[in-house]
Amino acid sequence: METIHNAAVAVDDGLVVAVGDTDDVTDAHPPSAADETYDAAGQAVLPGFVDPHTHALFAGDRSDEFEAKLRGKSYQELLAEGGGILRTVEAVRKADEDTLLANLLSHLDVMLEHGTTTVEVKSGYGLDTDTELRMLRVIGRADEQHPVDVVPTFMGAHAVPQGMDTDDYVDEVCDEQLPAVAEQGIAQFCDVFCEEGVFSVDQSRRVLEAGMEHGLTPKVHAEELAHIGGTQLAAELGATSADHLLHSTAEDVDALVDAGVVPVLLPGTAFGLGAAYADAGMMRDRDAPVAIATDFNPNCHSHSMGFAQSLACVGMGMTPAEALLASTRNAAAALDLPARHGTLREGAPGDLVVLDAPSFRHVPYQYGVNLVETVWKGGVRVSG
Repeated sequence: METIHNAAVAVDDGLVVAVGDTDDVTDAHPPSAADETYDAAGQAVLPGFVDPHTHALFAGDRSDEFEAKLRGKSYQELLAEGGGILRTVEAVRKADEDTLLANLLSHLDVMLEHGTTTVEVKSGYGLDTDTELRMLRVIGRADEQHPVDVVPTFMGAHAVPQGMDTDDYVDEVCDEQLPAVAEQGIAQFCDVFCEEGVFSVDQSRRVLEAGMEHGLTPKVHAEELAHIGGTQLAAELGATSADHLLHSTAEDVDALVDAGVVPVLLPGTAFGLGAAYADAGMMRDRDAPVAIATDFNPNCHSHSMGFAQSLACVGMGMTPAEALLASTRNAAAALDLPARHGTLREGAPGDLVVLDAPSFRHVPYQYGVNLVETVWKGGVRVSG
């Protein structure tokens, strides 16, 4: 990653057309001819953050579960009691489409203020065909209405509805939900919670292969709570990303690298669960293109990619430069975005973040503080 001092960026028709020494850029693109100029003297200018893993569309409140976990109750215990994901499912099913849209737009507002210009949002709090479709329609409406680019992921296989056999529910996801999603063309990815006590590797493979048959690219929640083989499944299917990976092994990471699968680490989840962090050092040793994400959801209630970078540095030993790369270029790769996304190279989208600080290092360094002063999306100022 290159840092250019005394630099300027020129954006035209939504794309970066020049970046480099200020004199060189302004000679080629005179400020007098620009529709708008911005003086960021003494400030760092970064690519807009890309958040490649969120569950940002939900309803209801689960702050009491945060307190219950502090008293020692596990995530699995809450789920067995009808809490966790299933509690949010109940709230989402009761919410109408406009309420869900208002909720999501409010979250996108906060993300934008913290520098996120592209975000992935999953369904998965419906667990039936009608509600999953409603969630994906809302995600599409939010993408149309909000400056942040919203990438839709279908995740009907997020949990098993209460009282339903897991294999029977997998049949429903494959035979009913996925065909309906594909018919409406409202998702890009298909994700599955491949986890002990949720969906086995074989069940997850069924869901992802069915998704691929319907034109959806696989992503996998893998090795979050236990090691059961989800990472190897992601490699086997050539998934775009394998996410969480708290219990992945060196062999798992080698398989991801060989298959071109992006490992997405979610340090906020480990922080919220009080769990050990994923082994970013092991992934660095294997030249894995690590991405990080917020995992924003009712169980990990943080909108901020800046905070995710702080946790990546403090909790996983990443350098500030690695954390920034993981939040931009590598995160874009985890969403199959074109190669120049998440960069400030010529031809990249004009998505820029101006910090109230002189260096990118201040983002993880000043944890708990939002240093984003101004955000530009496609060359248009959208925040600050």
